[in-house]
Amino acid sequence: MDIIDPHLHFFDLAQGNYLWLRPENPPLWPDKETICHNFSEQDLTLTEQRRLSGIVHIEAGFDNQSPWREIQWLERNTAIPMKTVANIDLTLPPLDFKRALIKLKQYQSVVGVRHILDEAAETILSQPNVQENLGELAKTQLHFELQMSLADTPAIALIEAILHKQPTLTCIINHAGWPPLTTQESKQANNLINKELQQAWRKNIYLLGRLKNCAIKCSGWEMLDRHYSNDILKDVISMAIEAFGEQNVMLASNFPLTLFNKSYDALWKQYLDVLKELNLTEQTIKNLCFQNSKTWYQFTHFS
Repeated sequence: MDIIDPHLHFFDLAQGNYLWLRPENPPLWPDKETICHNFSEQDLTLTEQRRLSGIVHIEAGFDNQSPWREIQWLERNTAIPMKTVANIDLTLPPLDFKRALIKLKQYQSVVGVRHILDEAAETILSQPNVQENLGELAKTQLHFELQMSLADTPAIALIEAILHKQPTLTCIINHAGWPPLTTQESKQANNLINKELQQAWRKNIYLLGRLKNCAIKCSGWEMLDRHYSNDILKDVISMAIEAFGEQNVMLASNFPLTLFNKSYDALWKQYLDVLKELNLTEQTIKNLCFQNSKTWYQFTHFS
């Protein structure tokens, strides 16, 4: 079975900055040492007739001041078919933002850009220069990777308005929009705040799912719960398919962060087990694991 992994990261600690990986910097995970190592395509091992046919490298903080340096390093050191998503600062003055886009488009692997929004999503997306910059991005063939909680309704209203105004801007949601209903802790707590977050996330995933220029990647489970279960995956994947349609949903690893829970190969085995439990067709499974990533990330060299 061919797989394209549309969300992973490689590290070279000697060449990149990776400020977030330093033990004194957030996120202050007690198990951060698990991923504080060099990682490359050599660490992506699959077994049992699963074949990794392509990857999408998502920016990993190699050098946020000069994000093209990460792309240069990747293109020199990666042999597997690869597309890349570069870091960019959405808050740059429009002229500087345009120059950054021109610089990034010189690299053949670059298909998109990311500015992690998370808790600052509403503040950032409400800025006029950010909206102007996203309009400039819409003029290119590069897409925007959206990393924020889909439970953040004010920010979702902003991104929905931007995508309606810029119908040529493609948006790909990272990590299923941090679904709050998936953590074991939240299920056990079952408090009013968490119920409100769950309702907001459910409402907004269907809201964005109606947009033709928006897709979603399901990954990052270990970020929500180091001990997540198959039921978590089944809930979120099935809802993503219902909201977005099977052509617009992708499964991804978030390697090497997946190592907080299991090996790379074990994650893909888990995915395939879950998809079979959901009684999905072979074509749907192929779409989620290969075809949709091929389409959304502009892989052109596969038959």
